[in-house]
Amino acid sequence: MSVKIGNIDLGEFPLLLAPMEDVSDPPFRYVCKQGGADMMYTEFISSEGLIRSAAKSKAKLDIFEYERPIGIQIFGSDIESMREATEIATLAGPDLMDINYGCPVKNVACRGAGSALLQDIDKMVKMTEAVVKATHLPVTVKTRLGWDDNTKNIEEVAERLQDIGIQALTIHGRTRAQLYKGEADWTLIREIKRNPRIKIPIFGNGDIDSPEKAANWRLEYGVDGMMIGRAAIGYPWIFREVKHFFQTGEHLAGPTLDERVEACRTHFIKSIEWKGPKVGVFEMRRHYANYFKGLPDFKPYRTQLVKEENIDTIYAILDEISDKYANISPINEMA
Repeated sequence: MSVKIGNIDLGEFPLLLAPMEDVSDPPFRYVCKQGGADMMYTEFISSEGLIRSAAKSKAKLDIFEYERPIGIQIFGSDIESMREATEIATLAGPDLMDINYGCPVKNVACRGAGSALLQDIDKMVKMTEAVVKATHLPVTVKTRLGWDDNTKNIEEVAERLQDIGIQALTIHGRTRAQLYKGEADWTLIREIKRNPRIKIPIFGNGDIDSPEKAANWRLEYGVDGMMIGRAAIGYPWIFREVKHFFQTGEHLAGPTLDERVEACRTHFIKSIEWKGPKVGVFEMRRHYANYFKGLPDFKPYRTQLVKEENIDTIYAILDEISDKYANISPINEMA
């Protein structure tokens, strides 16, 4: 059975790339699409920033044809601002609109946005309704189990948001109070999926970091698909590895060193193309260690890469890494 959001056909059991602030930009999305992500989202965009035409917010609206299907994710605390931001984002031509009711970060939640709305379901419903009415696109939501252990209200959230027209729901298996600590608990996600009232696709998110876990949790929790976030950073191959494991029950060999260097180089090129040389070089620095995790004695190269400003020198360092580690067998981090 294919999973559909509106008229977007995502195939059987899609793997979604999570929207991650300062990570899920177009260069990163490019390598994840190559790695097998079925659907992706922009970084979350402030509704207030969009309305004020803040440069940083506007830049996050950039989407490319090869990324489709792709959703633009917005967040905010004011209903009217969210409605206006939805109209602006719709003009950027995404395939769907997504609302963030899950971000636990202080400067978002303390302003009454993101996961803060889990403390005011009536307002969340009104805000969602305003977004649904402001666009012709399917609207989806990403949220958490609740604000804390005493207020796990995701069941009410799922039913009420479905009733006003959202077309899919992604649930992160933690409360806001947990932030990203402890283990994600998917048992409530399973309850939502089993609720006979719920007809929309339910995607699980949180702690999917290996093909076995994805396969086990798919069976155990019965979700319609999974959203993968942190495990894809520096390891865009996780999508193809999970899919291969689903199909065969066997591990795909990890990426070769050449594949690692190539993905890193592609990410770097896209970063420069999209952000310009100075910012592109600077913002790529956070990714190098992740691409080469597990390589012995890699630290000197990492130090060079994060200090270097010259683009040609960075290419030369990547070539040198290729040569030095040429005989090392694939490092399968997911194994």
